[in-house]
Amino acid sequence: MPERLRLTEDNRKWWTLAAMCFALFMIMLDNTVVNVALPSIQRNLRASISSLEWTVNAYTLTFAVLLVTGGRLGDIFGRRRMFLFGVAVFALSSALCGLAPTQHWLVAGRALQGIGGAFMMPGTLSIISNTFPPSERGRAIGTWAGVSALALALGPAVGGALTQYVSWRAIFYLNLPVAVGAFVVTLYAARESRDPTVDRTVDYPGIAALSVGLGTLVLALVEGNRWHWGSPAVVSLLATAVVALAAFVVVELRGRAPMVQFEYFRSRSFVGANSVAFIVTFAMLSMFFFLALYMQNILHYSPLEAGIRFLPSTAVIIVTAPIAGRLADRIGPRPLMTVGLALAAFALFLQSQIDIHTGYSQLLPAFMVMGLGMGLTMSPMSTAAMNAVSRDKAGAASGILSMFRMVGGTFGVAAIGALFQSLARARIDARLAGLHLPSSVRTTMVDNLGTGAGSAMLHRMDPHTARQVAAGMKDAFIHALTGGLTLSFAVAAAGAVVAFVLVEPKSQLRHHGAPAHTADAAAEPIGV
Repeated sequence: MPERLRLTEDNRKWWTLAAMCFALFMIMLDNTVVNVALPSIQRNLRASISSLEWTVNAYTLTFAVLLVTGGRLGDIFGRRRMFLFGVAVFALSSALCGLAPTQHWLVAGRALQGIGGAFMMPGTLSIISNTFPPSERGRAIGTWAGVSALALALGPAVGGALTQYVSWRAIFYLNLPVAVGAFVVTLYAARESRDPTVDRTVDYPGIAALSVGLGTLVLALVEGNRWHWGSPAVVSLLATAVVALAAFVVVELRGRAPMVQFEYFRSRSFVGANSVAFIVTFAMLSMFFFLALYMQNILHYSPLEAGIRFLPSTAVIIVTAPIAGRLADRIGPRPLMTVGLALAAFALFLQSQIDIHTGYSQLLPAFMVMGLGMGLTMSPMSTAAMNAVSRDKAGAASGILSMFRMVGGTFGVAAIGALFQSLARARIDARLAGLHLPSSVRTTMVDNLGTGAGSAMLHRMDPHTARQVAAGMKDAFIHALTGGLTLSFAVAAAGAVVAFVLVEPKSQLRHHGAPAHTADAAAEPIGV
């Protein structure tokens, strides 16, 4: 073995970083790969827009609910051990998704993937935070964020190619060799670490309350239009969500071993970083979800062509994220996060101006600005959160940060999806009122917007009516899409204000995030 590849005490931290980045690559690749394959999944499994949302949300929801649990169990029983468990579960569930004969099977497999990811993601960030001292942490996290962006960049192109030339099922089988590599490199390089100060008790009441609260809230958001917002089912779900989330807060404040320690939120920077995490993924995941449908079913690109057209955005993130991580070590995270979110908001504003005549050339500048904004935001956001707590608490803090990111993505897809369907239904009712179509037909049209499944319905109509309906459906999709992007723009703009107000300047962040005992601990070797 060449000397530079041999594991030594000097390069162990870089091998560990490589192992964590390898695993993160798999998690993030899975996000963007699935988005590009959504239209093909819809056609093959005959899924509605709501079902497609659950293909995304089943993953992000279980991911979000169990992230803090994964971080907590890593602090108690060993971060490497829980991380490797997550890799194994993720690989198994990927195989199940690839074999899915129905949409329900696929959603169940995606939920299981989220469980595996929830044990992996906190491990990547907490192991990095324990391996690198605060002075190098921004650089390491910048590299971590850059690899995340690389997966985002390759995901649409790789997913598009596999979907077009092999099958959408191949996108899940792709995870298997990556999982094997992540497992082997982690065993080879990463040392075990844990928090010796925590009580070895699992907060089962807290897990149950959070799971019920988030699950019922997202279910109400996703199905609200189809079930009607004032229906007993939706009202009951929202009421259950409020009660369960309130119970979660009470349980965490009174429990002997709470899953979420609210003392972390005494730090303004920690609150700001988690708020930004929610906002960033709210805006970004919903944008990717609907623009993937737009490019394939409105602009008529193939899966591969659509995937390639996402590359400019994610390529800019690859370049920007590591630079932003290093700059965060020098000037602090606040200015980078504020500028980054302002740029992301501007990009979403540009995208919200599309109409039925818009082509990809008009979207390209917005994609590149979005990549620059995301690159400036993601790694400084993680640095701000991890530097706001002591190193012993890295697992729990990482789990909380990742939870806010995934909850934000879930809420983004669900909330924008609910707004999308509401705007689309109103637009179709207005545009096609003269055709006197039954309500059931209009509902079917809304469910099939942007999925490519409306052609069968159009073939059953006379040519004149079919042309009017096709034009109305396209117009309704664009109208609903611009409304959703406008909401995302407003959320991202609010995020820039939140970052500027809450994240502390560099000098204060050091004071709160690296107290004397933490700085001393950073100089000590991590125990095996």
